[in-house]
Amino acid sequence: MSDPAWVPQSCTLPTEERPLRVAEWDGLLSERLTGLSRPGALHLRLDVADGPGVEEWVRDLVDRERGCCSFFTFTLAVGDGGIGLDIEVDQAHEAVLEALAARTAATREQR
Repeated sequence: MSDPAWVPQSCTLPTEERPLRVAEWDGLLSERLTGLSRPGALHLRLDVADGPGVEEWVRDLVDRERGCCSFFTFTLAVGDGGIGLDIEVDQAHEAVLEALAARTAATREQR
């Protein structure tokens, strides 16, 4: 899934910027992802290893993602040595979350 063709029409990020955003997420997840779970069909949970600047990195990506893909609901929880990122969508965007989960799992396996 190197082509961001799965990005829905409702995403307002300009098409030419989408590969860059996908690469930013891939970079974060390939470097810092420690856990991935699916508490529900409309809910993805990512665990990210904390470190210098990581919380700001995650918050920046989440803030920018909220700006273009308002169908995502992000909840960030910072704890002892880790950052929990819950991502939820409505029923209409379940396929988008599924694609994101698959991409995240593939990124994790490549490490």
